[in-house]
Amino acid sequence: MSQIARIRDTAPERRLQAERLLGPAALREAQALRFRVFSGELKAKLKSAEHGLDEDGYDAYCEHIGVRDLNSGQLVATTRLLDHSAAKSIGHFYSEEEFNLHGLGNLQGPLLEIGRTCVDPAYRNGGTIAVLWSELAEVLNRGNYRYLMGCASIPMQDGGIQARAIMQRLRERYLCTEHLRAEPKNPLPAQEVPANVITEMPPLLKAYMRLGAKVCGEPCWDEDFQVADVFILLKRDELCPRYARHFKAAM
Repeated sequence: MSQIARIRDTAPERRLQAERLLGPAALREAQALRFRVFSGELKAKLKSAEHGLDEDGYDAYCEHIGVRDLNSGQLVATTRLLDHSAAKSIGHFYSEEEFNLHGLGNLQGPLLEIGRTCVDPAYRNGGTIAVLWSELAEVLNRGNYRYLMGCASIPMQDGGIQARAIMQRLRERYLCTEHLRAEPKNPLPAQEVPANVITEMPPLLKAYMRLGAKVCGEPCWDEDFQVADVFILLKRDELCPRYARHFKAAM
C-alpha cells in the first residue's frame, strides 16, 4: 500500500491514501463513484442505472484500485486494470469494443489495460492523480508489465468541437502509430473547428501525455458515454523522466 499523501489544497488538510479495492463492498464503492461521475456528470446511458452502480461483465476480471480520503473515509478516485491473461479469458480487451487495434499481437512483453478511471469533482487535481498513479505503479512493477494502454475521454456535450480541437493538438505532438494503430469503429462525424476555439485538455489525458504516452489514432465516439475516446499507449521504458518521479514504475 502506498504512503499517505497530505494534500494542502483545502482546509482541513486532506490525507489521501491509495489502495487496492478488494472484495464485493469495495467494488461497489468503485461502481457507485463511477456511476456518480459517468451518469451524473456526463449523462452516460448506463445499463445498470437502476442500481445506482456502473457495473459490467469486465469488472469480475479486473483488478480495481482507488484513492481514499482518510479524513472522511470516502473513496474519491478509482480505476480498473485488465491484463493480457484476463483479456484472453474474456476474448478481447475492453478497448477492442471501440477500436480495431492493428499491431496489438506484435507488442512484445506483458500488457495492462487501464479503464473506467474517474475522480470525484472535488478532488480533481494533480495530487489525487499522483496518489492513484503510485498504486498503478505498484501493479506495473509487480506484474512487470511493459505496456500500459487504454482510453482517455473528452466530453462531447458541446457537439464535439472541443474534442476535434484537442485532437488537432494531439496530432501535432503526440500521435504515433509505430507500435500500434487504433482504428475507431465509430469515428467522430466530420465538423469544422472554429479558428478561435480555446481548448483545455482533460486532466487525465494531460497526465497521460506528460508521462510519455502516445495517441495511436483518431478518436472513437462513444455515444452511450457521450465522450470521444482517444486510445493511448505508454511504453514503460519510455516514461518521461521529468514526470517519472510521480510514477514509481520508473524506479
